[in-house]
Amino acid sequence: MASSKLQALWNHPAGPKTIHFWAPTFKWGISIANVADFAKPPEKLSYPQQIAVTATGIIWSRYSTVITPKNWNLFSVNIAMAGTGIYQLTRKIKHDYFSEAKPAIASE
Repeated sequence: MASSKLQALWNHPAGPKTIHFWAPTFKWGISIANVADFAKPPEKLSYPQQIAVTATGIIWSRYSTVITPKNWNLFSVNIAMAGTGIYQLTRKIKHDYFSEAKPAIASE
C-alpha cells in the first residue's frame, strides 16, 4: 500500500522528478529567510528586495492555479512570499514615513 502511494508520488506530473516539485521547495527557503528578517531593524530592509518578493508572490500565486497540473505547493509558497513581503514593506514604510522623530533628552 505504502509503496504504491510512493510510486504514485514519484510518477506524478508535479512529482520529485520535475522542476515543478523543486522550484517551490527552493522558494520556501526565500520565505523562511524573509521570516528570519522579521527581527531585522526596518532601516536595514531593502525596498527593491521586498517589492520583488511581494510581486513574485502575488503574480505566481495567481498563475499557479492556472497551470496544469495544479501545484498547491507552488500556490502555498507564493502566498507565503506575498504575505511576508507585504509585512516587511509595511514595516519599512511605517519606519520611513510615519515614525515620529523622538527628541533627544539633553543632559545637563
